[in-house]
Amino acid sequence: TADGFVIMGSETGVVDLSGKTVVQKGRLGPGQMVAVDLENGQLLENWTVKEDAAGRFPYGDWLRQHRRGVAAQPWTQERQIGELDLLRLQTAMGFTAEDFDLVIEDMAGLGKEPTYCMGDDIPLAVLSDKPHLLYDYFKQRFAQVTNPPIDPLREKLVMSLEMHLGERRPALKPQAEAAAVIHLDTPVLNEAELAAISQQGLPVATLSTQVAVEACAGGLSSALDALCQAAEEAVRGGAQVLVLSDRVDSAGAAAPLTATSVAMPPLLSVGAVHHHLLRQKLRLRCSLVVDTAQCWSTHHMACLIGYGASAVCPWLTWETTRHWLAHPKTQKRIEQGKLPPLDAEKVQANVRVSLENGLRKILSKIGISLLASYHGAQIFEAIGLGADVIDTAFTGTTSRVAGMTLAELANETLSLHAKAFPELNRSKLEFMGFVQYRTGGEYHLNSPDMAKALHAAVKTGPGYDHFSTYKTLLENRPVTALRDLLEFKLAPTPLPLDQVESAESLCKRFCTGGMSLGALSREAHEVLAVAMNRIGGKSNSGEGGEDPARFQVLHDVDAEGRSQAFPSIGGLRNGDTACSAIKQIASGRFGVTAEYLRSGKQLEIKVAQGAKPGEGGQLPGPKVDEYIAWLRNSKPGVALISPPPHHDIYSIEDLAQLIHDLHQVHPKAPVSVKLVAEIGIGTIAAGVAKANADVIQISGHDGGTGASPLSSIKHAGSPWELGLTEVHRSLVENGLRDRVLLRADGGLKTGWDVVIAALLGAEEYGFGSVAMIAEGCIMARVCHTNNCPVGVATQKEALRKRFTGVPEHVVNFFWYVAEEVRQLLSLLGVAKLEDLIGRSDLLQPRAVQLAKTQGVDLSSLLAPIQGADDRSWLRHSAEAHGNGPILEDQLLADAALMAALESHGSLSRTIAIVNTDRSVGARLAGEIAQRHGNRGFNGQLDLTYKGAAGQSFGAFLVQGMNVRLEGEANDYVGKGMNSGRITLVPADGCANPGDQVILGNTCLYGATGGELYALGRAGERFGVRNSGARTVVEGAGDHCCEYMTGGVVVVLGSTGRNVGAGMTGGVTFLLDENDRVAPRVNPEIVEVCSLTTQQQETTLKALLEAHVAATGSSKASALLADWAAAKGRFKVLIPPSERAAMGLVDQQAVAA
Repeated sequence: TADGFVIMGSETGVVDLSGKTVVQKGRLGPGQMVAVDLENGQLLENWTVKEDAAGRFPYGDWLRQHRRGVAAQPWTQERQIGELDLLRLQTAMGFTAEDFDLVIEDMAGLGKEPTYCMGDDIPLAVLSDKPHLLYDYFKQRFAQVTNPPIDPLREKLVMSLEMHLGERRPALKPQAEAAAVIHLDTPVLNEAELAAISQQGLPVATLSTQVAVEACAGGLSSALDALCQAAEEAVRGGAQVLVLSDRVDSAGAAAPLTATSVAMPPLLSVGAVHHHLLRQKLRLRCSLVVDTAQCWSTHHMACLIGYGASAVCPWLTWETTRHWLAHPKTQKRIEQGKLPPLDAEKVQANVRVSLENGLRKILSKIGISLLASYHGAQIFEAIGLGADVIDTAFTGTTSRVAGMTLAELANETLSLHAKAFPELNRSKLEFMGFVQYRTGGEYHLNSPDMAKALHAAVKTGPGYDHFSTYKTLLENRPVTALRDLLEFKLAPTPLPLDQVESAESLCKRFCTGGMSLGALSREAHEVLAVAMNRIGGKSNSGEGGEDPARFQVLHDVDAEGRSQAFPSIGGLRNGDTACSAIKQIASGRFGVTAEYLRSGKQLEIKVAQGAKPGEGGQLPGPKVDEYIAWLRNSKPGVALISPPPHHDIYSIEDLAQLIHDLHQVHPKAPVSVKLVAEIGIGTIAAGVAKANADVIQISGHDGGTGASPLSSIKHAGSPWELGLTEVHRSLVENGLRDRVLLRADGGLKTGWDVVIAALLGAEEYGFGSVAMIAEGCIMARVCHTNNCPVGVATQKEALRKRFTGVPEHVVNFFWYVAEEVRQLLSLLGVAKLEDLIGRSDLLQPRAVQLAKTQGVDLSSLLAPIQGADDRSWLRHSAEAHGNGPILEDQLLADAALMAALESHGSLSRTIAIVNTDRSVGARLAGEIAQRHGNRGFNGQLDLTYKGAAGQSFGAFLVQGMNVRLEGEANDYVGKGMNSGRITLVPADGCANPGDQVILGNTCLYGATGGELYALGRAGERFGVRNSGARTVVEGAGDHCCEYMTGGVVVVLGSTGRNVGAGMTGGVTFLLDENDRVAPRVNPEIVEVCSLTTQQQETTLKALLEAHVAATGSSKASALLADWAAAKGRFKVLIPPSERAAMGLVDQQAVAA
């Protein structure tokens, strides 16, 4: 201010500034700082502070003198190992046919990680009778609620994979020697780069991780001790880089594996050395590099780096890739044009790029942007490893169910080695069936046999016996999930069935998983909704929006069970409705409007998804037909990806704000928050309960999906049994359990699963994949290709015609499950399911022999919970939590306004506002949408607010709402708005109002229409996921127009970096002063054009005129006054889908 005050706050409106002259207003962006020098009376801006710090020592000179770098080295062109020797090596390392066909093929041929679908329905590695790699016992952890994941696709510019090798000196004592390190651009090394490390002038020692078969049979501990001892001696002897290699002998000479030598699992050796050096306080004196045959997927790479490796040379992967290229099948596909032209250089580079991108994705899930920060951070949970393994190599990693000892791990390593040595008795790689189902391969819960038995049962109808075949298949299954290690303590005498809670009553506790319309066909999605409404359960819309035609109840069903409203599905009855009871709000905000939200009985915020926690949903382009594009306000044929984070949830407070928004727009609907099980979820759930959620859903790692990276399906998240127990315990112990209802989902299939979930604390039960099987899915596992043979998960017209599911089948399935629950209740001697919830004392470990270990410990599931005996926590309020008194109460109490709202009238009101008034406009929008839909209100409400508005000002606005703010606003202005208008002008007479910040971050998030005019600058991510709003602002921060699919954005000022990232629709006009636009645009999708066509000029000019009329902007007025010159100063960002609309017809088309 003019009188020398510097005022900082986490939001605007914290301090009353009346009577002060504001000299400058701004915001602190990510990574920025300001300092106040009180001695000299100066305010130091971001760059001044940083330049001062950077100038204290000659850092640049030190780097130039001392730092060395390993530049990219040429790839090996020729194969180094014969076919048979390669097969022997691959077999000994546990490399299978699926790794070759799915992982290597996609990485080498397409340069990307494989995408797959459905969930992970095989036994946990510790429960399986097949040998697994050590990596398979680790589950990646991920960010949910407490911090956001990063977006590795659209915001790669904030991420870096560079690493440094060598001794690390004290950070607090800057010195020239600290720069004497080897710089690597990537941690993924080829053979030549690994060799180059030892020529950089730093001392390098190579240690062998091969051990004699006898030592391995003895349990590995002596071999690990010897390795750690050798590492310690090398470091004390001055070595700054230790290479752990499985292709050298103890003398360091090249030595292949033989019948008498085994390679230790590289993860075990790197973890053991890392922790040994830490304990000896030597770890910062050296870096670890792993040279191994056992590393070919992104998860393997992440585990090695997470447990201490600074770089990895996956030499067998490079050799396998060269063999893949030479394979006749590959060559034939290149000739047919099914693969691009490839050579040895290209395929190996492709694999490296895939591994790097996969690493970025794994880092981004937990919200880390630098690989150097992930290095040694151990962001994993172990499932099935015993205390001795953890203490030796993974100290500090959580392993709640214990499991494999070092000796048992050594046996597993030997069993793989024994398949290859002394005799290799196979001519091709073994097919283990860890991903795809094959007879004789790994057991899958969703097997074709199971699907057939269930189809037969649901078609035959009410007779419960048909269900018994399906049940028997599942009861006799091998131990697959943690719950299979538990059994019930039955009552001495069963309770007669007629005294047990009815099936109708139990069905109300059943829900379907959040499967979007787009991932599923219309028919499949509608059948699930009709069936769930029929039994009083809840279907879930998923994240793709929903057609308002489905919100009605059917009264026109003919004798054939057909209705005009849903011509493509049969089996309907009068009184049915296809309106999903649970409406999902995911990070893409597709189709989220006031009308959509008001149509739900419950609103679900999808923070994470079991099959790929920490990542956004994805819908491949071929599945986006005209109808899906209309529902999602996007362009047909263009793939849709939801951002990994909700851009309005970066903390628990932000989640509380979104819950507040939803309670505002639809006060009667409970809000649920969907989380995925991981260690620490109990603390997160306590925060979510305090944030005013009504329901918390805990999903297991085994949930299904329509399309997801294979490594995410297999390696992220933990079982729901662990997550549910932790959440239930945390909430009971903190006195919060009565505030929320708990729902569990992830691979539930039978009434037995339901009762286990109830005993562990769940009150509602979600079914995803199995509900799809009930309506006809045959588990072809091709959802991500749009080629579902039975019309369940495809948008192709011809395939959708094959869909035969009817609501009755799904109803029958849930009826069977409810009947099975009743039988179990009877055996447990309990009349109501409610009396079982949280009674883990009725569970006991089952006597079962596991193939690999007897060390599994279930106490984390079965330990008693303090305070659980007083069961008052089961009594929840009948109504959704409220937001308390709000600013809009005075509007709703205004009889004239309510009359206008009912009868399409017009009136105006002026109201004072402060920054604790949040989500202003949402409550009124909800009331209008309830009566007239999004665009059915023909009156006009002119509402003027004066002051500083709280978060989410003008959220979910609908037609006829004209909202004006004289003052300034915080984050999320116009979130989810569908129509109407928002105008923001400053209240104080500050100089150059257009240069001052007037609204916060993430404005117009998910807007589907309407207008916003702001006389001032916006924060970060302005217009993110905008799919229809038209807006003018006078400046914006980073990531403007990210993921935009529609609408028009005009920025009359500077922007930050990464403009238009992931923008597949809509148009952006940027005022380009001093040619600053081009370097700030993300050029991946959009092209930057000058203003050349009549269409562009008309669009822009109309918006500028509206902006002047609404805000009186002097900048826009000056541009219009000198239009002939001014229009040349604009640049237009146009994605391919908008070229025609903007008058850019391709030259070739004109010539033709």
